[in-house]
Amino acid sequence: MPDGVAKIPPAADAEPGPAPDGSTLERPAPGAATDPPDLGPDPDPGPDRPVEPSAHHPERPAERSARIGRDELPALATPDVATAAVTYDDEERPARQLTGPVEVGVAVVAFAVALLVLWQVFRPLAQGSQFYLIVFLTGVLPLVFLAYRSGLRLPERLASRLPAVGPRRVPDPDAPAAPRRDLPTVPDWLLAGLALIVCLYPVLPLAIGDAGGGYDAFLDRQGLLAPVDVAMGALLLILLIEACRRTTGWILPLVCVLFLGYGYYGGLLPQSWAIAHAGLDFGQIVDALYNSGSGFYGTPLDVAATYIVLFTIYGAVLDLSGAGRFFVDLSVAAFRRSRSAAGRTAVASGFLLGTVSGSGTATAVSVGAVTWPILRRAGYPAEHAGGMLAAAGVGAILSPPTLGAAAFIVAEYLEVSYLTVLGWAVIPTLLYYLGILLAVEIDARRFKVRPVEVAAGSAWRLLGRFGYHFSSLVVIVVLLAVGVSAIRAVVYATGLAVLLSFLDRRSWLTPRRIFAALSAGVRGVLPVAAVCGAAGIITATTTKTGLGAQFASLLVRGAEALADNPTVVLALTVVFAAVALSLLGLAVPVTASFIIGWVIIGPALLALGVPAPAAAMFVFYYSVLSEVTPPTALAAVGAAAITGGRTVPTMWQALKYALPAFLAPIAFVLTGPGEYLLGRGSPVEVLWAGLVGCLGVAALAVATGGWLLGVGPAGAVERTLTALAGLLLLYLHPVSIALGGGLVVVAVLAALARRRRTAVAGPVVEDVGPAVPGARSGVDRPADAVPDEADAERPGPGPGPAPVPVPESAPEPAADPASGPAADLGSRADDDTGPRGQGIGSSVGEDAK
Repeated sequence: MPDGVAKIPPAADAEPGPAPDGSTLERPAPGAATDPPDLGPDPDPGPDRPVEPSAHHPERPAERSARIGRDELPALATPDVATAAVTYDDEERPARQLTGPVEVGVAVVAFAVALLVLWQVFRPLAQGSQFYLIVFLTGVLPLVFLAYRSGLRLPERLASRLPAVGPRRVPDPDAPAAPRRDLPTVPDWLLAGLALIVCLYPVLPLAIGDAGGGYDAFLDRQGLLAPVDVAMGALLLILLIEACRRTTGWILPLVCVLFLGYGYYGGLLPQSWAIAHAGLDFGQIVDALYNSGSGFYGTPLDVAATYIVLFTIYGAVLDLSGAGRFFVDLSVAAFRRSRSAAGRTAVASGFLLGTVSGSGTATAVSVGAVTWPILRRAGYPAEHAGGMLAAAGVGAILSPPTLGAAAFIVAEYLEVSYLTVLGWAVIPTLLYYLGILLAVEIDARRFKVRPVEVAAGSAWRLLGRFGYHFSSLVVIVVLLAVGVSAIRAVVYATGLAVLLSFLDRRSWLTPRRIFAALSAGVRGVLPVAAVCGAAGIITATTTKTGLGAQFASLLVRGAEALADNPTVVLALTVVFAAVALSLLGLAVPVTASFIIGWVIIGPALLALGVPAPAAAMFVFYYSVLSEVTPPTALAAVGAAAITGGRTVPTMWQALKYALPAFLAPIAFVLTGPGEYLLGRGSPVEVLWAGLVGCLGVAALAVATGGWLLGVGPAGAVERTLTALAGLLLLYLHPVSIALGGGLVVVAVLAALARRRRTAVAGPVVEDVGPAVPGARSGVDRPADAVPDEADAERPGPGPGPAPVPVPESAPEPAADPASGPAADLGSRADDDTGPRGQGIGSSVGEDAK
């Protein structure tokens, strides 16, 4: 082991001696699908394969160690981490952990819905798409009320007046804690039954007076609904709003109610107002929602019931086949020796794992559970590490070939293939991760992090043994390229992933595990289906009232009131739209944010001559980036729960890492060449625009990080120059590109001059950026701090003492209770991380190495 490299030892419960491949540890696959219901022993466990652990038969540490000893395949060598309860999906709040017959029943219904979805791909129902959506909603909406808690409690004064049921029991303090039962309540069952009846009503062949009569009769009454139709539509409206509240919180339901109020009371507004309309009665509103193609059964739910559910099933299958574990293993093994290896590992893991999950928060949590101990040992402060994990996780929604749910809606709204949308996302994704990687390299020098050697196997060996996991991802792109529809391509890729799982005996997808994967895929789409169904309220109201065109006109007129120049008007409109989308994303999930933004703000951009692809991707990216925007950045909240860092500082650090991504979408719409960043142009045009975009992102990384790679620290002057250069370069106009390039050159020369002055005058410690909470440097080191061992390990720019090797067998101190929920399980003999695991601060007098 090289000198000065901290090594993470095996966990306490691991068997003595290395695994056959040299690994010492294994951890569960990140983002693993929900455990399958306890259906008894696996009928086909395969040779030497134990029965899968379940809620009723959890795996004990000793059993896990024994299992690890039996396995002879490469395994991850990073420590297990105790994670906190966090939100695992961008669109949802935590679901119930169902057990017993209820879990089995929910899993069986979800499996039946999965079979219906697969059947629809190859043998569509003869009654048409809307009939299929009615049946699909019938299957998933009742499950929402069973799988998600209401979150409502009776007031304490009222609850105390209710009579007690049965004798009151005094808990025995010496008795073992009983397992917590988290099952649906009586109101949940009633709502589920009501949802089943209301959703099935349009297709039931039962006549109820002048209502009912089956699907065709229901469509014939469009515009002239019977009273029973109106009552059923009103009940479905209430149920969808409640389902949306359970899965996302109060904000989106309140937005839906606001749109309903606008549709009903809009006729009472002064007719001189731009947003006034003639008004709609309640029957017209229900007809637009319940019996038209723009309401509950509109494009959002159509996308959820076709594209999104198939991709969630694919993600569950791919994860159970071991792909998620392999992607993180490969990232750890590939970057295990360099100084910035810890940060690179987190970013690469987020990118690769994002191809499986397509969920920013899930990716941040899964990657953080594995890489946070490595980041901590390297010396990253908790807030900075959490920000890095959140930014890398959100990139999952931007990463082909499984973009977030909103990308499928982009394809449907613009009537283009999903492959086209993937092509638009390639360069912006590269720019996004380039900005994060540059920030990682800068932080590695600012915090003077030390390399951490992880006992991982060879990256080439992992790639040679498990590289087949990339095959299904490649198959999706190839099939899309040859003209296969997206829904069929993902089904074929799912089948390939099932077959390839038999190359690893630990991940065989036996019938029981396939059942679990299909059920988990459908359960994963429940919150998205609730959001998409509720989004139909917004789209239908906007269509009926013409709100989209009116708001767009209002937005453009507001920009024209401030300037006359068309270019300035466009720039102001874009800024207003970006602010509005950012604020909207604070309150509602990504999918709903895009839908609302497209129907409200999209027309304003189109009215100013912005091409539809550029406008749609602008709205898409700002909807996604709300996941790292304070004060409701879900990905940052999840990452902070893993690292134990403070939530708000973690949000600001995530915003710093993702800052270039906030400016790149503006380049799409401000100038004609901005479309080149979406791949819309000749190869030469796309190439030069991409290179200029890379330079602009690099300039912004210097401005936010305060360091010029290869030169040294950047002062206030250099940071200001690079910030202006980044803005000018992303404008993608010849004059602005020339000015931006000139400012970059001036900033580099200024930094070089600063370095020469420092070399002549001697090392000078100066502050190059905002203080890092909890960090220690030459300026803010406490008086009682012990000498920094890491400083002794790293020689400065001139001759210095040789690196001091870190003893590997030093005694391990007691665990620090304030270190956060993610405990550092490795040796801490050389860990100068402070009371919260916030490693070495920024000492910027050191020259870049």
